[in-house]
Amino acid sequence: MLKSLEEHTPVELRHLIREGKYNKPTSGLASGYTQANLVILPKDLAYDFLLFTQRNPAPCPVLEVSDAGSRKLKELAKDIDLANDFPKYRIYRKGKLDEEVTSVESFWRDDLVSFLIGCSFSFESELIAAGIEVRNITQKVNVPMFNTNIPLKKAGKFHGNMVVSMRPIPEEQVIKAIKVTAAMPKVHGAPIQIGSPQHIGITDLQKPDYGDAVEIKQGEVPVFWPCGVTPQNVIMQIKPEFVITHAPGHMLITDVKNTSLKYE
Repeated sequence: MLKSLEEHTPVELRHLIREGKYNKPTSGLASGYTQANLVILPKDLAYDFLLFTQRNPAPCPVLEVSDAGSRKLKELAKDIDLANDFPKYRIYRKGKLDEEVTSVESFWRDDLVSFLIGCSFSFESELIAAGIEVRNITQKVNVPMFNTNIPLKKAGKFHGNMVVSMRPIPEEQVIKAIKVTAAMPKVHGAPIQIGSPQHIGITDLQKPDYGDAVEIKQGEVPVFWPCGVTPQNVIMQIKPEFVITHAPGHMLITDVKNTSLKYE
């Protein structure tokens, strides 16, 4: 009997992705394992970006940084190819999205530094384990993500506003959702806003800037978490010559258990 995607191990999923057999969002896959966002920059921008992430750890919690030119990692996974193991990548040139591809092998350069950033998909399995429905998983769509008016702390060339992800939570479970996610600061931690999207510049929850809209039922509250798509918004502000990111919702599935990221 063939395994369902949800039953595959992280390394099996990475192999499927590497072989071009899966190119969809990764929410709900490899439950219990950490997923990661991606930013790949030329080395001459890497220090400023690292400083930017340190000043803005909620939307940009760094899990690992690669050696310059390397497509491997030392901590998050061993059997890995950063140029092929994300389901989709985005190529930005001068701040504009130029291409969306399933491999960046042909774009690889010896001066590229990869930043792996914590992803809220990692706490979704913890929410489910706590008895909280995650609507984007239930509906089998990408999580809705929104640009906001929340300013970030500037570092070198990097500046801009935060991006958030949204999940509708029943009113009586909001406090539980806060506690579950606050225990995982390396994957964005506690929500940044609860119940008042207009206060952070969001006017229509059915028109996300990234991802897909989800149903919000009566008695549910929209809850917003800092999001690892934030660097893509920043890149569009500062317009560097060349940057690679993941496509929103299309993450790296690592070998690290979510439990190892708690309370750190």
